[in-house]
Amino acid sequence: MGDGLRGQVSRAAAEHYEQHFLPALFAQWPPRLAEAAGVRPGDRVLDVACGSGVLARHLAERVGAAGSVVGLDVNDGMLAVAARQAPGIEWRQGRAEESPFPDASFDAVVSQFGLMFFEDRTRALREMHRVLRPGGRLAVAVWDRLENSPGYAALAALLERLFGPSAADALRTPFVLGDLRTLRDLFSVLDVRDLDVRGLPGQAQFPSIHAWMETEICGWVLRDVLEEDDRRRLADEAEVALARFAGPGGSVAFSAPALVVSGVKP
Repeated sequence: MGDGLRGQVSRAAAEHYEQHFLPALFAQWPPRLAEAAGVRPGDRVLDVACGSGVLARHLAERVGAAGSVVGLDVNDGMLAVAARQAPGIEWRQGRAEESPFPDASFDAVVSQFGLMFFEDRTRALREMHRVLRPGGRLAVAVWDRLENSPGYAALAALLERLFGPSAADALRTPFVLGDLRTLRDLFSVLDVRDLDVRGLPGQAQFPSIHAWMETEICGWVLRDVLEEDDRRRLADEAEVALARFAGPGGSVAFSAPALVVSGVKP
């Protein structure tokens, strides 16, 4: 799996991600993750694969001055954007599989749309469990099945038709854990009680098909997959192939649900 498929992005891509992907897709999820993790004022919380920090910023507001939030991410570009947005939060570089924190050091551990990209998902989950205190709560979000996000399913099909399976697979990667049984099996290695795996509705929203393609190309995995000529071709072809997702005013909206796993460490 290449750097792009692990969620690695450049500083420029991280800036684009923060400005465009958050309002389009990711900003709707932090309150749900915080609720699933039972985050309360005064808690110390770890956000694993924090990206540019949208979840960590919400958690900081929720825990208040008496609490604290740490954001952990492997990506320099994302952390630079995160630190600029919220210098008061502690940002740490590191792999989810090698968490640089002592045992039982957090009241809650959360991860929003990062688990799919980890090199060793089981090891990463064990690390989240290790740093969680007894009685603390874990909450992890992943995207639902690709076919349940019709805009992305159509985009993957367009990528495969234009550029072959490797380009399409770059877009399919974020959806590889979108199965309830798969998630339950993955989390079965952890000693947790009250394990809950549930689907939650979500929506992707972009100002236009052009803006959607620009966000996908400049903000994440497609940046490393498509050459400049391919990007222009995709933008042109998408105006026709994905026209059904645009409303009368040109704005784009389609379902983008997620699965959220939560549980309590005994």
